[in-house]
Amino acid sequence: MAELPMGKGVSAGKIASNVQKKITRAQEKVLQKLGKADETKDLAFEEGVINFNKQLVEGSKLQKDLRAYLTAVKTMHESSKHLYECLDDMYETDWYGRKEVDSLFEDSDLLWTDFHQKLVDHALISMDTYLGQFPDIKARIAKRDRKLVDYDSARHNYAAVNKGKKKEGIKITKPASLLERAAPGWAQGILSAHNVAQTSLSRSQAEEELERAQKVFEEINIDLQEELPSLWNSRVGFYVNTFQSVAGLEEKFHREMGKINQNLNDTLEKLENQDMSSDRTQDANHTLSPGGPPAIPKSPSKLRPMVPPPPKVTPSKDMKQENIINLFGEAAAPDISVTSPTQYEAPATANLLDMDLDSLQAATTPAAQTWESWEATEKVAVKEEAVAETVNETAQATTESTESVEMPESFLFKVKAMHDYNANDSDELELKAGDVVLVVSYENQDEQDEGWLVGVKESDWIQHKDQGKKGVFPENFTQRM
Repeated sequence: MAELPMGKGVSAGKIASNVQKKITRAQEKVLQKLGKADETKDLAFEEGVINFNKQLVEGSKLQKDLRAYLTAVKTMHESSKHLYECLDDMYETDWYGRKEVDSLFEDSDLLWTDFHQKLVDHALISMDTYLGQFPDIKARIAKRDRKLVDYDSARHNYAAVNKGKKKEGIKITKPASLLERAAPGWAQGILSAHNVAQTSLSRSQAEEELERAQKVFEEINIDLQEELPSLWNSRVGFYVNTFQSVAGLEEKFHREMGKINQNLNDTLEKLENQDMSSDRTQDANHTLSPGGPPAIPKSPSKLRPMVPPPPKVTPSKDMKQENIINLFGEAAAPDISVTSPTQYEAPATANLLDMDLDSLQAATTPAAQTWESWEATEKVAVKEEAVAETVNETAQATTESTESVEMPESFLFKVKAMHDYNANDSDELELKAGDVVLVVSYENQDEQDEGWLVGVKESDWIQHKDQGKKGVFPENFTQRM
């Protein structure tokens, strides 16, 4: 057997006594398991021990989960703090609500810290205190089990001593008579007294040992019989208080944090509105270039230069009469017909060469011009009129040709692009000035945005007869035809 360490204040006799107790308990348990010795049973106490162990397991799990919850709260605090620090770094000093945002960040940090500390004070510390009583009770239960074995062993020893009293008396009587006969008279009395003393001493020691073991066992047993049921019943109130504390602290924390988040949201909304009103005008789905669409230019007819009046000159005598009439226009000779002279009774001086051109000066502009400058201006005017007529004829021909073409489904009207428009999205229609667009209705009216139309270029429709190339475009870039 290995030597037992001897600590301060521990004697060799104490160690020997403890070793003897362990040997005696081991022998007693073996006898009980073999059925050679009876075992003291207490069913009520055993049920209390089962409840105690179950309560200890539940409390330990709750303590573990509560610590994990607090760790998560602390981690969430750090994550929230880093997130707000990121926003704080991006929030420029001249933006709206800069001071309010800084104050909200501080309030959020303090609220997280206070929430964590109150969870520790009202939940975790109470949990630790509650579980702190279990180790002592568990040790006392184990001690009670040992003392119960000692009590059973002393009880069995005492019963064995009393049971063997008669047998020992019979075995001693016969030899005693022989000794008494063999021994001298004075020795026979001494031998008889010694046997009686030995028997009385063994019985007395067994009785004392039994009483001592019983007393120690009953002291521990009585205390545990009272504490175990009380501890078992206390679990309900403890669980209620713990979860009420956690729920109440959570409710208060989220309520206060909700106010902070609402204030932050209001501040950010005001910042967004201020930025939108000062820097840009943003549509829900489409964004035009800053400054809005370009102004629609005036009609080309309004930009055409005015034809100057004919100059005051004397035409050559070899000029034809028709050219002279055309030269001064209808304002000078409103009702003269060169092709039908019979319809007009001319005076004796009907030849235009003999007419006094000075009488026409009142109908002309007093500004002096050379014949060459007037002739050049007249050519420009005639050319512009020819171009305008050509454009009108082309438009008229296009209109006449498209009138015979079948229009797309849900066709509404035509528009003409007045300006170039570069598409910003895949669903938008690229426009060049002069493009004709067939406007159709939206498939879903909820998708229509104010100021936007949807349609397909007329040229694409005539060529493909397919609305696959249709797209949206700004209405103010076009003019209805």
